[in-house]
Amino acid sequence: MAKVLFTVHYEIKNEKRNDFLSSIEELKSLIKADGILSYSIFESKGKKNHFEEVFIFDSPENFENYDDSENERVAILISKIEDLKVTGTTKYHTSFEV
Repeated sequence: MAKVLFTVHYEIKNEKRNDFLSSIEELKSLIKADGILSYSIFESKGKKNHFEEVFIFDSPENFENYDDSENERVAILISKIEDLKVTGTTKYHTSFEV
């Protein structure tokens, strides 16, 4: 079955970097769910505070059915991270394996 690559790009407010890094570490330990093969976060080379979250799902169905708000702590962390972002910088991209 085809995998799905889902990415989220955004910039974090400079003064909120430490809050973001501690939140993302906790999120990484909690986000493991059925259907997610891999979850990673990267910072862009030469662009401090520009991050990319990378999810790899094992099928389009699991991607469509994924709801990170099922886990209350994950939902709280995601809400907190949203508040740390520079407004208007979030971009989503979905790719399907061929």
